[in-house]
Formats: sequence, structure tokens, C-alpha cells
Amino acid sequence: MQDNYGIDQYVRSIPDFPEPGIIFRDVTSIIQSPDGLKVTIDGLLERLQGVDFDVVLGPESRGFIFGMPVAYAMGKGFVPVRKKGKLPCETIEKEYELEYGTAVIEMHKDAINPGDKVVIVDDLIATGGTIEAITEMVESLGGEVVRIQFVMELAGLKGRDKLSKYDVDSLLVYDGK
Repeated sequence: MQDNYGIDQYVRSIPDFPEPGIIFRDVTSIIQSPDGLKVTIDGLLERLQGVDFDVVLGPESRGFIFGMPVAYAMGKGFVPVRKKGKLPCETIEKEYELEYGTAVIEMHKDAINPGDKVVIVDDLIATGGTIEAITEMVESLGGEVVRIQFVMELAGLKGRDKLSKYDVDSLLVYDGK
């Protein structure tokens, strides 16, 4: 496990959830702790220093939690990506694979302008399917994904492989699933 910020001490690990042999890494224990939340947001901000970008994008719902304070602190706008049917204006959507079945996410069609440099912030990368779908939506609107920033990574699920053409970074990396 790689962790440069001490975030691991705030992560609650729940064995055998959602199935035997899996260790669930609970991000809610990070955000419930004032110190855990602070070191995590500070770590995200530090890792984004020197990155040239226009907007922060975060998927529902934990991408909102970590992306919003990053956008605020760096003086950038925030673009939410939501489950289908939750946004009021004209949207674009993308279907993606889940472990069992598929899901659809969407974002406002006018959220990304051609040439916008986008940083995607989310809590966790597992298989990478959600973020892969998001990168496709951003690029279909003419945006450029310049960094994908995660709090945690489950390296054993190889989600980074789906995102190999992007600059992907995680504050905390667990070797397993």
C-alpha cells in the first residue's frame, strides 16, 4: 500500500463486504473526521499544483464531496456528473458496464466547452468503468482531460489500465481488491 498523506489511518476497512474475500474501503470514515477530511483535501490540492486546468468534474456522489472543495480552493468551476434523469437541462449520456449489468450517467451538454482542460476528481478507482465513460463524454464535448485524481485506488482491479492514456494519480493505493 502506498500512502503519502496518512489517509489510511482514517479509512475504515470492512472485511467480507460485499462478498467474502473482499475488503471494503469506506471513504465515509475519512470525511467524518475533521483531520481525515483536511489531510485528504490538502493532499488533493497539493497533487494538483502546477496542473493547468479550467474546471473540476466529479461523479455522483463522492466525486462531489472531494471535487467541490478542490474547485473552490483553486478558483475553478465544478461540473457534476449524475445518474440518468437527475439533471434539468439538455444532457449527454453514456452507458457503461457494471460488475452485474450496466448504468447510465449524464452531464449537462453545456458544462464543458471546446478546449476546456478538465480535472476529474473522485473518491475511488476500482474497475475504471465510470471514469472511462466520463472521459468519453468530456472528449465528445471538445474538452481535454488533463488529470484524473483519486483519493484511493484498488490496484488489484486494474482500473488504471482502462485509463492508461490519461494522467492518473491516487493519494492512497491498496494492492488488492
